[in-house]
Amino acid sequence: MSLLGNLRLLVFLVGTTLTTVLYLKNSHYLSYSIFAVFLILFIWIAVIHSKVIENRNYASTIYDINLNSYKRLKGEWVDFQDTGEEFIDFNHRYSSDLDIFGKNSLFQFINTSSTYVGRLNLKEKLSSSSKSQEDIYLKQEAIHELSKKISFRQRLMAEGIIFKPLNQSMESLYSWGKTKEVLYANFGFISIIRILPLITIILTILPFINQRIPFYVPLIMYLLNSILLLPYSHKRTGILNEVNTYKSTLIAYYNMLKLIEKTKFTSPYLKNIDISSSTKKIDKLGKISEMIAIRSSSLYMAIDILLLWDYQCLIALEKWKKNCGRDLEKWIFSIGEIESLSSLSLINFDNPNWVFPNIVKENQLMNCAELGHPLLSKNRISNSVSFEKNSNILLITGSNMSGKSTFLRTIGINLVLAYAGAPVCAKAFKTPIMNIYTCMRVSDNLEASISSFYAELIRIKMIVSASKQGESIFFLLDEIFKGTNSLDRHTGAKVLINQLRSYGSYGLISTHDLELGELEKESSGGVRNYHFREYYKNDEIHFDYKLRPGVSTTRNALYLIKMAGLDIEGV
Repeated sequence: MSLLGNLRLLVFLVGTTLTTVLYLKNSHYLSYSIFAVFLILFIWIAVIHSKVIENRNYASTIYDINLNSYKRLKGEWVDFQDTGEEFIDFNHRYSSDLDIFGKNSLFQFINTSSTYVGRLNLKEKLSSSSKSQEDIYLKQEAIHELSKKISFRQRLMAEGIIFKPLNQSMESLYSWGKTKEVLYANFGFISIIRILPLITIILTILPFINQRIPFYVPLIMYLLNSILLLPYSHKRTGILNEVNTYKSTLIAYYNMLKLIEKTKFTSPYLKNIDISSSTKKIDKLGKISEMIAIRSSSLYMAIDILLLWDYQCLIALEKWKKNCGRDLEKWIFSIGEIESLSSLSLINFDNPNWVFPNIVKENQLMNCAELGHPLLSKNRISNSVSFEKNSNILLITGSNMSGKSTFLRTIGINLVLAYAGAPVCAKAFKTPIMNIYTCMRVSDNLEASISSFYAELIRIKMIVSASKQGESIFFLLDEIFKGTNSLDRHTGAKVLINQLRSYGSYGLISTHDLELGELEKESSGGVRNYHFREYYKNDEIHFDYKLRPGVSTTRNALYLIKMAGLDIEGV
């Protein structure tokens, strides 16, 4: 870049000097020739210089993409700016409890979408479960294919990053593409607008061919055309100016669409994404924009009167909208779909030892081998868990900080990935399709005057209602009814567990209430007990975060209270 910049300056100085000297010596023809040669040379170098700058910017973007990928592998992804914070919904049935969006979230971990529609598409995939076993398997195949196309994924991301305007809603563009101006699509009106300029041109030429025809004859046509251009001139200007606004937005997506069009996909899901001829159609809009650009010419008024140019542009625009306008949403959505699948495919590329889950029929059971939390790359501890026939609820007990809540989130977040079609952090994972419900991070809502206990009741009611209605649900409940006294907490939890079990709902419940462990015996194994525990070494507390069968036999609350500086000796 520096070399070409200096070369441009040198060509300019040498060309200007030679041209001036030769001109002053009256060598005018040689002066003009030198000027022409150096002008062409200057333009040629400028074009190359511009291309080098463009390539530098593109390479710099690709470098940043790979640097972020490296950071992700090192666990430094928590510093990525795009956290998806605007997608946080505390009323959602699981996303806020499972760290799907926001700081230190799954979205922040995997998102590589560089457009608004891509981010929104990924949000939808992580917020709603697929209802079809076939749909999940098709997505798995597509994600697996994209994971191997690293060059395609990075180039697609780079194109989006370079064009900053892509990170905005496209609703106005979609609406513009669907709007109709009936007059400019009317056959009779189009015929008149096509014929009148032809008549005007002929009448303009005729007086020069046949002097008997007076020159005022074409003036009649000019007057007629001028009258036709008077109505709604302000509105026409607004419609035509809009084209340039939306064309520039579409051009930003143009390179992404072109890249997708050129890429050959083999998986049925990707092959069914239809953006055929999208770039050719955008090129046509570009030509219409060039027609409209004549309006800024000093000769525009004469051209408009002679050819009814505004109307010609509007007719061409209306024809384009009729043929392509409704495809705009489909093209942009297709980009978003591939971007979101590319984000999910990154998981497979970076973690080849993770597995694609086996999605089974509704009446089959969930089984997970060596399941780990995907966001805990360092010091990750894996556990296996399975549901047996007629044992649909697991009760998890254990001391403070032993890993109960993290284990519940581990299962939940992996289910979210499984239903999105992505690999999960496990050696084996089998699950039916279920609706995920959680009640874990419930807090006060001061604006709505709702206490944390009441907020928890609202969430529990939602889960019970879904179970009653026959939904196939999977619930994760962490320390339920902790906002009330121990007796009511125990009674309420026991009633809730038995009710959910009777509805056939699956899930896990973590609790400090060890007495609930009696439910395993009372339910004849319908509820099964598991626990986490701690151990002490050199008067220090340690956790291995390993899941074990049975009720917890250890407690550490008094030890932690002592660590806080309270004297509990003799109490």
